[in-house]
Formats: sequence, C-alpha cells, structure tokens
Amino acid sequence: MAKKEKIQKMFDNIAGDYDKLNHIMSLDIDRSWRKKAVKTIVDTKTPMKILDVACGTGDFSIAIARAAGPGSRIIGADLSEGMLEVGRKKISAAGMSDKIVMEQGDCENLRFAECSFDRVTVAFGVRNFEHLDLGLKEMLRVLKPGGKVVILELSLPENPVVASLFKLYFLHILPRIGGTVSGDKKAYEYLPASVLKFPKQQIFKQMMSDCGFSSVYAKAFTFGICRMYVGMK
Repeated sequence: MAKKEKIQKMFDNIAGDYDKLNHIMSLDIDRSWRKKAVKTIVDTKTPMKILDVACGTGDFSIAIARAAGPGSRIIGADLSEGMLEVGRKKISAAGMSDKIVMEQGDCENLRFAECSFDRVTVAFGVRNFEHLDLGLKEMLRVLKPGGKVVILELSLPENPVVASLFKLYFLHILPRIGGTVSGDKKAYEYLPASVLKFPKQQIFKQMMSDCGFSSVYAKAFTFGICRMYVGMK
C-alpha cells in the first residue's frame, strides 16, 4: 500500500483508543498547545470560515469553534473515517454540530475552490502527509488572500538533554504503552518515528516559503517538543 493508504488504515484501527492514549501520553500538555494556537487562529468578533486539515477526532476543531466569533464555520477533513466517526460523536456531545462539519478528505487533493477559507489549520497531522509539498500547496490554494495557515506539530527539542529524554520516552516507552492499550504496537512505533523524520524547523519553514506562504515563522512550546508554524497568503 501507498503511505496514504497505510496511514488511513492505521488510524482507522486505533481510532477508538486514540483520544485516551493521546492525552495520557502527552500528560494533557497537548491541550495547552492547542489553546495557544487557537489565539493565533481566531478573531473572537469576526465570523470566519476555517478548514481544519487532518482533523482526526476533532479536538482542534472543537477548540477553534469554542473560541471563534459568532457565525464562524469550521470544516474538518481527514482520511480516516474511523477517526471522523469518533469526532462526530464528540462534536454532537459538545453541542457544536451547528458550527463544525467533519468529512473525509485528502489534503493533497482538496475538493474546495480557490480562496475559500480565512484560515487553514493542522494539529499533529502534517507529518503524516505522503507528499508534504502538495499538501502545503493545496492549503495555500484554498486560503483567501490575507488568510493564514497555522500548523502544530511535534518536534525534536534542540536542547540535547531534553532531546535524549524525548527519544527515550517516544521511541521506547510510548510504543509499549500504546501497543498494550490499543493492541497495535506498530502504530505506536510509527507515530514517534514520524516525529523524528519530520523536517527540522528551518527546513520546514523554507518548505512553506517555497510553496508560496509569506511571513513564515515558528514558535516553540514546552522546550521545543511542539512547534507552531504560521504563514500568510
């Protein structure tokens, strides 16, 4: 199978346990990262149309919807129907069905017209793209002029001590926990390995610029374990 098909199947398999494991293994710090990113995304007074790519089970979509101004609309897109099924239930339980719609979609081939969205967001999913440059170009295409992309992604800390602890946890402890709870050890070997393979900060910023984004910058959270990348159209 192509990487895209493998990713889709993997997330379908772990969808039921994904949220529980995600919060346990990040010690719930991922919630604070999303909150910080949301402040960069929304205007609390102005209605916005926002596309949340690789939305998974909808945590980022829900956080954005709660902070967004009246009349805002969020569309979540993801390859995995299993993840989307979990997300739709969460959105309904949160009373957000009037603000958020979730649909199956491929970020490398979005169905939306050019200049459709005020914001495009991705939280912890861009490293799973099969063709990263195509995904970035598609996100740029559907953004309105003056629109903004905000990407959250895990990263290897630059401090060597923190990086060593990060690798120990992500490469050895996390797969055991994830494999035991989900029954899919390979998925929780892939996830941390994909973080280490993701382009370093300067390289990814350059990729964004090469794909057409302007005013690109990055901000580190929690010793650089997570980074937020922002670019304008």
